[in-house]
Amino acid sequence: MLEHKNPSQIYGTTILCVRKNGKVAIAGDGQVSLGATVLKSNAKKIRKLGDGSIIGGFAGATADAFTLFERLESKLEQYPNQLMRACVELAKDWRTDKYLRHLEAMMIVIDKNVSLVLTGNGDVIEPQDGIAAIGSGGNYALSAARALVEIDSFSAEEIVKRSMKIASELCVYTNGNILIETL
Repeated sequence: MLEHKNPSQIYGTTILCVRKNGKVAIAGDGQVSLGATVLKSNAKKIRKLGDGSIIGGFAGATADAFTLFERLESKLEQYPNQLMRACVELAKDWRTDKYLRHLEAMMIVIDKNVSLVLTGNGDVIEPQDGIAAIGSGGNYALSAARALVEIDSFSAEEIVKRSMKIASELCVYTNGNILIETL
């Protein structure tokens, strides 16, 4: 979870992904906050990458996230059909590059086979249960998703939708304007 140490810094988001029964869904809320002020309620924090077979979501500084998405797309061109390899190479650059190591963001990146959480510390983490969340409301969404995944009749998309609603009701930096993508 990102710490909110600087009230003049733009914060706030929740990104959640869930894998269930061969499907994966990822969602992001639309709120952008500056201190106690909501600047925007319909930001798009998840996007398709490459040929659309990969989806990424970010938490943190928007410009930093776009820089990381651009770098990841470059790595995906270098390592086609190798999401894990591209993410590891991005994480190496992110940690060691003089410019990139100052970027303040986290990412969740998914394809049909793998979900990964990337951080500026060089972490590339694949959640063992297929559920991952980042951002201000990440722990709320993660807890809800872990509880809801046990309900057999709920799809990955339904779990993401319900979990994000719960997070938006608990986290002041997360709103109910949710964008969901599935693979």
